[in-house]
Amino acid sequence: MLRLLFCLACALILVASSVASAAIVEHSFHVKNLTVRRLCSEQVITAVNGSLPGPTLRVREGDTLVVHVFNKSPYNMTLHWHGVFQLLSAWADGPGMITQCPIPPGGKYTYKFKLLKQEGTLWWHAHVGWLRATVYGALIIRPRSGHPYPFPKPDKEVPILLGEWWNANVVDVETQALATGAQPNNSDAFTINGLPGDLYPCSQNSKQSYVIISSVIMDIRDMNIIGAPTTASPIMPLMPAFNDTPTAHKFFTTITGLADVHLPLGLATAFVVENGPTKESTLPPPPPDLPRC
Repeated sequence: MLRLLFCLACALILVASSVASAAIVEHSFHVKNLTVRRLCSEQVITAVNGSLPGPTLRVREGDTLVVHVFNKSPYNMTLHWHGVFQLLSAWADGPGMITQCPIPPGGKYTYKFKLLKQEGTLWWHAHVGWLRATVYGALIIRPRSGHPYPFPKPDKEVPILLGEWWNANVVDVETQALATGAQPNNSDAFTINGLPGDLYPCSQNSKQSYVIISSVIMDIRDMNIIGAPTTASPIMPLMPAFNDTPTAHKFFTTITGLADVHLPLGLATAFVVENGPTKESTLPPPPPDLPRC
């Protein structure tokens, strides 16, 4: 009996310490246009809280992150929390027209989710078109209070965010590429924490504080190393034994969204949600303030 009481007391202490170590971390994001100067000229961009990059969010594993988004920009807006597992909080994931309809200009929405079973350095960014080129920031998930780092704890941590800069409105760059079918115009500069390096015009002697997160839209090319030995032998690709689709088929169907008014995506999207046997493992319904299309 005493052993049972002792084990029960230990379990209660562990639960209490776990609950006590979790916190609610709350932020407000005001998304709006502002004018900044880069590469010798001024450019209007969309950003969060008047800065490029946006705020760095610092939380601990187990915390609940609450972000109130006020869209004061002229564009539809969603935010995606890149790399967050979103366990039972898929409605907060943020891809526009997939898990939510965008926040319209003048609208607002609150993202709320728990950071569970993960630690590390991630990032958040806009998930409507190319607005992520200027609407982004770091998301740092540290271990719970009292828990060690998964590596030797550093003396100092400095987030470094890599990005690209266009001497143009990124929405116009995307629109032009879609209209012509051509490759988008190359960016005019790469940036570190929102600033070009000293090799770019009008960027010399700029003070930059130098972890790595990428918001770069990269164009990867083949790389050849001449004269270097290789450890692999060239092989021919394997051809399939037979063609699985010898004929073409044409059909019509209707897909009904699970949340109708929230997700009126028609034939473009289908959802498969496998709910667990208990309330704790079942996806909750969408929040009442989820933006409507």
